Amino acid sequence: MDEAALRTDMIEGLEHQLGEPLGASVLSALQTVPREAFVDDAPYANDASEEAGTRALAPATVARMLTAMDADEGDDVLVVGAGIGYTSAALAEIVGARHVHAVDIDRRAVHLARSNLADAGYGAVLVDRRDGAGGLPEYAPYDRILVEAAVVTPPRSLRDQVDADGRIVYPRGAGDQTLAAIEPTDRVDGSGPSDDPAPDGFRTVEEAGPARLRPMLVDGEQAGIERNRTRREDAEFAEQGYFARSGWEQEWIDWDERM
Repeated sequence: MDEAALRTDMIEGLEHQLGEPLGASVLSALQTVPREAFVDDAPYANDASEEAGTRALAPATVARMLTAMDADEGDDVLVVGAGIGYTSAALAEIVGARHVHAVDIDRRAVHLARSNLADAGYGAVLVDRRDGAGGLPEYAPYDRILVEAAVVTPPRSLRDQVDADGRIVYPRGAGDQTLAAIEPTDRVDGSGPSDDPAPDGFRTVEEAGPARLRPMLVDGEQAGIERNRTRREDAEFAEQGYFARSGWEQEWIDWDERM
């Protein structure tokens, strides 16, 4: 069976799983993007997987995100958590590759996403190594922001970078998560619905079902980073040659010879 047929089968399975047909733009994007360029092993399986240490979201999660984004051609989009690049490619099919910007705190993920996107024909998507909590202010404001990491509330920098008529989609919660879409509003503290967990200045416009994504990382938490500060700094000093070859405890400075 060829890849196009496998994508068709995947989409039919997604619509059955979600219990509703996909919108035209989402349907076209999922049918067009070659998932095999991003996922090596069983690209059209229904489950999430690991690709070079980076998590590939399950197709159903991607479909829910794209639907909640409700993006149109020409919208400027920021993806926080580039991952393997697959979601960015699907968004590129909807809004245009030059309108998609993605960031990831993990340098290896950035390289992987760039390589995958280029191989799949979406090299115009911008992928940068950044702390996702800070967004990408150089290209703000964005019509749509997608956070591919679980947060209780989107960081203020991201909220400041969305257009007044824009939308932020994110997995809301730490343990149990709900995929939520929020939009700016004139609501101030105490004036909105008391049961709406959206941050002040925003309202929840859609909840797209449960989600299970990893929490947003901050600098020092990405893979391959030593979290113990003492061990991390000792390793950095050793690599940079700050210590004498014989060991610092035996390196005594003779100031008489150096003056």
